[in-house]
This record gives sequence, C-alpha cells and structure tokens, in this order.
Amino acid sequence: MVLRNISEAKAELSKLIELAQNGEEVVIAKAGKAVVRLTLYEGPAEPRKPGALKGRIRIAPDFDTLPADMEHAFGARK
Repeated sequence: MVLRNISEAKAELSKLIELAQNGEEVVIAKAGKAVVRLTLYEGPAEPRKPGALKGRIRIAPDFDTLPADMEHAFGARK
C-alpha cells in the first residue's frame, strides 16, 4: 500500500495513477489520516440499453400544466 499526504499526492499524481493502474493500493491522507483510496476505474458493468423501461413509465396527460396556485407562486399567472 502506498500512503501519501495531499500535498505529496499533488506533486506525484501521475506516478500514483500509474501505481493504481498496476494494481497497487494508493491511499491519500489529510493530516496523516487516510481519506481517499485511488482505484482503477472499470466502467459500468454492462452497456445501457435504450428503451429498457419502455411501457413501465407513465407520464400524466396534464404533466405540462401547472396548477393555479403553482402558476401564481412562480409568477406565471396573468
């Protein structure tokens, strides 16, 4: 495990990223106390599929119509 204070991590960020890419555990500390762990980003588990919720979401017919009290509150009422 590699432990660096924030000021040290700023100075050698590229090196710390490379260590994380190679599987090393990198921890960044503030005032000697560990606060952040730098890990390799692996991306989403599987790609998103457009239309996955088709037929499961309903939008009310009056969705775009504000109630009178809300129109007044937002100053939209004439």
